[in-house]
Amino acid sequence: MVHRAGRRGKRPPTGLDLPLTPVRLHLVRHGRAAAGWDDDPDPPLDDVGREQADAVAERLAATVGRPIAVVASPLLRCRQTAAPIAARWGVDVAIEPLVAEIPSPEGVPMGERVAWLRSTMSGRWRDLGPRYVDFRDAVVARLLAATEPAVVVSHFVAINAAIGAALGDDRMVLRSLDNCSVTVLDVDAGALRLVEGGHEADTLIR
Repeated sequence: MVHRAGRRGKRPPTGLDLPLTPVRLHLVRHGRAAAGWDDDPDPPLDDVGREQADAVAERLAATVGRPIAVVASPLLRCRQTAAPIAARWGVDVAIEPLVAEIPSPEGVPMGERVAWLRSTMSGRWRDLGPRYVDFRDAVVARLLAATEPAVVVSHFVAINAAIGAALGDDRMVLRSLDNCSVTVLDVDAGALRLVEGGHEADTLIR
């Protein structure tokens, strides 16, 4: 889990540093994990998740075409999802803590974390207080700092934070993103712009 990440976030480029053309980012939610958030702090992918990772690698190779950077949350399920994508393009996976999982709630036992998360997801970031607003702002700032196209393998809540920033919507969850869904955003004139929302499913946060 990432703790108090917001203060470490890069500021978005300004002035003459702004790219002349939009920078396209493909945000991939990791494949299905072998354990839930209330069972294991860092589970690997299960068999279905590995199949999903191979499938999204094939899809991105076909739709993106040329090799681009691959960035991943440091958590194992994201690194394992990113691996076949990077392997197809012959590039390394850059590990980025600022696109990792929402911080674990303080004082909430591991066995109760999923219940906590489900209870918060219907709300708004501002209602969760500074720690979580900082997390959201750090995710957004890291994406805004992108200067080249990239695939970013991240998590359900972090990708929703980026979608919310693009739409100017403070709700925690705007799309029920499926495992290995691809959300396409452009970094354009110092702002995020939603190009394509990731595939939705009746996703169980576990």
